[in-house]
Amino acid sequence: MRSIRPDVPPAVLALMLCVFGVTTGEFVIAGILPDVADDMDVSISAAGLLVTAYAIGMIVGGPVLTALTARARRKPLITVLLTIVVVGNLASALAPNYPVLFAARIVTSLVTATFFANAIVIAASTAAPGRQASTVSTLVFGMNLSMILGAPLGTLIGNTFGWRSTFVAIAACCALGLALVWRLVPDVRGAVSAGSAVAELRVFRSRDVRWAIAVTAIANAGLLAVFTYFAPLLTDVAHFAEGSVPILLLTYGVGAAVGNIVGGRLADRAPMRTQIGLLTALAATLVLMWATAGSRVPTAILVFAIGALGFAVIPGMQTRVLTTASSAPTLAMAVNASAYQLAAALGAWLGGHTADGPGLRAIYLLAAIITTVGIATSTYAHHRSQTPEPAQAP
Repeated sequence: MRSIRPDVPPAVLALMLCVFGVTTGEFVIAGILPDVADDMDVSISAAGLLVTAYAIGMIVGGPVLTALTARARRKPLITVLLTIVVVGNLASALAPNYPVLFAARIVTSLVTATFFANAIVIAASTAAPGRQASTVSTLVFGMNLSMILGAPLGTLIGNTFGWRSTFVAIAACCALGLALVWRLVPDVRGAVSAGSAVAELRVFRSRDVRWAIAVTAIANAGLLAVFTYFAPLLTDVAHFAEGSVPILLLTYGVGAAVGNIVGGRLADRAPMRTQIGLLTALAATLVLMWATAGSRVPTAILVFAIGALGFAVIPGMQTRVLTTASSAPTLAMAVNASAYQLAAALGAWLGGHTADGPGLRAIYLLAAIITTVGIATSTYAHHRSQTPEPAQAP
């Protein structure tokens, strides 16, 4: 996680606030899930489908809406997208029943991926020469903040004033970001033509690219299943007080930030060994969490550990996609982001079925099993990459 440099353009800081608000809106549901389920009179697994729906909305809406708006001017487009996010969060706060809440979450999710894509384009366009990458990393810092600060704070607000107040706070944050974007962000033209994007689709003919993206979709699903049902696992299984959940979310977020830094450095030295080793450690830690799930102290320690291990693998996965898709890295990374959301949807769905069947505690074992499948997939993908791909027709 990089510090924010004093020479970062104000437009990027405005966009970073928006990224913080939008991403908090995605992750915070894990901390208020039991309250939503109780108030809406639905099961925990049904409430967990709100996570699945959000992920699917990003998977479907991101590529489609981004393609449809490729030629739009960036500033008017991003203000419209942020307006939809504000309205979507307010609709969530005011939802009279579960179907309305479900629909509000889907509408919000449909514009989220396109917002991120355009925010990155604007951030890169405002950067000084030679500083595009570090400027974009500042934008991504908003995502880190959403996990370390946003999700715990949103959970605390929800526990204190009710879960609806959490969505009101997120809407207010995004509205402030919208005002700053309107004032500080310059206009940027969209793509002149979509032809180059069509040409870049050829990158997915590469076996190694497909396997690198498959690893993202599979290996992350286990931890995301745990994260979706984080609050009930902590309160109903580990017997923490409801007020402790924000603190434990913060612990998880700090672990994620530390893991992101350490994992990136390790992956620079030995990417595949690091990825397989970290996934193995994560699977073992999840089994340990299952074994000690009823004890508070071990659970609190292991919450930090799974946050660190789960996010330590991400830099290596991203680097693998960039390395294998050097001819079209932007498009490949966009699809890789969709693969991560697919992992979130799969994890939430499988976690819900596990909670309804064997019980909440078994989600830890489910996560360990899925992570083990991710280890096998990573190992197979690595061995396949050692053999040359067959020649393909142009």
